[in-house]
Order: sequence, then structure tokens, then C-alpha cells
Amino acid sequence: MVRIIFRMIPILILLAGCGGGDGSSLSATGTIEATEVTLSAQVGGVVKLVRADEGASVQPKDTLAILDATDWIYQLQQAEAGFVGADAQHRLSLQAARQEDLIQAEANYKSAENDLKRMEELAPTGSISQKQLEDAKTRFTISQQTYEKMKRGSRREEIEIARARRDQAEAQVSSLRKKVNDCTILSPMQGVVTKRFIERGELVGQGMSLFRVANLAEMDLMIYVIETELPKVKLGQQAKVKVDAFPDKEFNGRVVFISSTAEFTPKNIQTKDERTKLVFGVKIKVENADGSLKSGIPADVTLQTGSSQ
Repeated sequence: MVRIIFRMIPILILLAGCGGGDGSSLSATGTIEATEVTLSAQVGGVVKLVRADEGASVQPKDTLAILDATDWIYQLQQAEAGFVGADAQHRLSLQAARQEDLIQAEANYKSAENDLKRMEELAPTGSISQKQLEDAKTRFTISQQTYEKMKRGSRREEIEIARARRDQAEAQVSSLRKKVNDCTILSPMQGVVTKRFIERGELVGQGMSLFRVANLAEMDLMIYVIETELPKVKLGQQAKVKVDAFPDKEFNGRVVFISSTAEFTPKNIQTKDERTKLVFGVKIKVENADGSLKSGIPADVTLQTGSSQ
């Protein structure tokens, strides 16, 4: 996978029109632009293969390029081995002691207990030294604690430590597996490759731009509407768009955004009167299934605002 940076190409507006003569429509002019996505490298590596060139049509999840993932694969294998060991240690901490170990610990405990009893019986007669008695008590205490610990199993803190180490190892595996997957550069959407920044054999660094993909199925058209006309515009409202290149063809569009903040008419408006007007930006999505519309061409839009809409 790759990090996706969405960037709207700055939209240059030519004119914000006024309503039709009968008040049933609103006309304006703007510039058609495409939404572009810049794909950047999530990991560094040498470009092993390039599968898409400029102008190529791509579908979602199409492979555009592949980076050499050899080093990441080795690190992943090492992390997976570490996870296996940590997981086994965690499972072992949840289990009681093996039956044979428990039997042996119990036998040591009973033997130390009997030895201590004999030493305590002999001590008053002076047959043994004080040190022998103390050693017998020590062996008894150690064997008793060992036996009790085996019966109880691991302490809660020991289990939590083992679980934390397992989870840490698992997270490392997931991180490295993602880095291996990130070496395959996939298209995030349907569109056209408008720019390729890399060549085969080139060393790329993390964050470096690799491709730019434009979504040409739907184009953007920004118009500006004066305050008195704004109530006529609604979200989802249908629009008809025409361009000079296809004078006999209408493209369907819909209003997807209405600015809530007024701004001055863009500087490229020619007359002083129009430059001083406060207007509201309205964005229209224009259907472009056949790819006829191109980024940067001017377009005229008509919004039907009458009761017949």
C-alpha cells in the first residue's frame, strides 16, 4: 500500500453568471478540473518493476510499480520466528507444571520434611551440630516453596510479562508485513496516470512521489454565485454543462458543495464592478464516463431553479 495525498488542482474561474431572463435558471462559467491523487512511497527501496506509464488507464488496486522487498522479507522472517518463541513462552506461563516435575518437587519436599524431623529429634541429644539443624531447615523451606509454586503455576505478573512480550512480537510482525506489502504500489482509484516520477532501477526514499493519478470519470467545476441568487442553489441540484469542443452535447452534473463564507469575485474577472462583488463558491461534479472532458477547458453550466425542476 502507499500513502495517498489528495490534492485539488487550483480551480480558475472565468465568470459567475446571473439568472436566466425568466428566473427559472442560473447560468455561470468556470473551468473543468480533475481530482488528482499523488502516490508516495511508504518505504524506501530500489524500483524493481514499473507497470504503468503516463497516459495509462488504471483501475482500483492495479499494480503500478514494485519495489525490491528483499531486506524487508528477511526482517519479517526474523520477527515471525521471534513471535513463535514469545507465543510459546506465553502459553507455557498459562499452564501448570508438568506432572513429572510436580511429583519430583513433592518427593523433595517430603524428604526434606522427614530429614528436618529427624534433626529436630537428635538436636537435644547433641548428636548433631547446630549448623546441620539449620541446613535441614533451609532445605525444607526451599523444597516446600518450590512445591507450592509448582502447584500454583505462574504468578499473574509473570503471565502478564509473557503476554506483553508476545503482543510486542506480534506487532513487529504486523509492521514488517505492512512494509513488505507497501513495496507493491497500487492505484487507489479508477483513472489515468498523468505523471510518472520514477524509473526502473532507481532508488527511492520514503515519502518520495511515485505517480500522479487523475480521476477523469467525474470532473470538478467551481462557479461563483452572488448572494441574491444563492437561495436558488441546493445540494444535489442537477446541472447541465456544455463546452466549446462539443457544442451539441450536454454533460450531466450535480451540486456537491456550497460555500458558507462569502468571498470577493476572483481577480480574473475583468470589470471593476464584478471584482467588488461578494460571491459564494459552488462546486459541481460533472459526469465524464467517456473521458470527453479534459482538465483546464472552460465550461458553461446551467442550473434549473424554477418550480418545474
